[in-house]
Amino acid sequence: MSDLKGYQIYHIDAFEWLPKCAAASIHAVVTDPPYGIVEYMPDQLSKRRSGNGGIWRLPQSYDGHKRSPMPRFTVLRSIDHARIKEFHSRLAPLLYRVLVPGGHVIIASQNLLSHLVISAFSDAGFEIRGQIARIVKTLRGGDRPKDAHKKYPNTSVSPRSCWEPWLIFRKPCEGRVRDNLKKWGTGALRRPSTDKPFSDLIQSSPARGVERELAPHPSLKPQAFMRQIVWAALPLGKGIILDPFMGSGSTIAAAEHLGLESIGLEINREYFQIAQRAVPRLTELELNGLNKS
Repeated sequence: MSDLKGYQIYHIDAFEWLPKCAAASIHAVVTDPPYGIVEYMPDQLSKRRSGNGGIWRLPQSYDGHKRSPMPRFTVLRSIDHARIKEFHSRLAPLLYRVLVPGGHVIIASQNLLSHLVISAFSDAGFEIRGQIARIVKTLRGGDRPKDAHKKYPNTSVSPRSCWEPWLIFRKPCEGRVRDNLKKWGTGALRRPSTDKPFSDLIQSSPARGVERELAPHPSLKPQAFMRQIVWAALPLGKGIILDPFMGSGSTIAAAEHLGLESIGLEINREYFQIAQRAVPRLTELELNGLNKS
């Protein structure tokens, strides 16, 4: 465990830690879980490192720049979909127990898989409160049929992906929202400013440059995006944010930058060690218009 300033990070399996966490002790969850499950298995990570096959494939390059591999969720089989549903069906009740009434879960998703997650969280008792559209061009999709691109030049197998859904769930409030805010400090989303509500449409470029150098995780999300959703997760700016799949620590760094308490869990030792180094430095990154005053 590392305990630094306003955050704690643990090298541990979330499914081991969550049952031991006190009930109604977490005020919000912001996380990007291993959505395909299969892409973070040791054999697939090994293939990613070697650049040889597997689910991780390099997108086509249109500008001569080196591209990072991305998981191809279209290659998942029915058995993989069942495993994804089972994963979230295990996760959702554990999060429901540790969250206070009115606590939100803001969780990264994928267009081909989000229905599995919504089903699992709804079955656990969560209310679905909408989605955040993270507008980001990943170069995933839009390709012509494999080995038939010349024969069918005017077709695409799937749409070119230009946005990423982040699902919003809420544990039911005790009474009205105003009553829940008074008792638990939760039940609503924090506005960016008094005259501007939190929006479900956020422009967000992929993490690049210094951020990726500091935190070289395959699914790193940029601080410019993470600080906005972490800010929104605690309506009164008080409480504890949990990221049970911390990766290299982007959620934790965003919370620390904003002066919020957080807990991060990560089962992969390599990623945990990256987070130990990266969180303090990501915390200090200055971004125009998104910095703590």
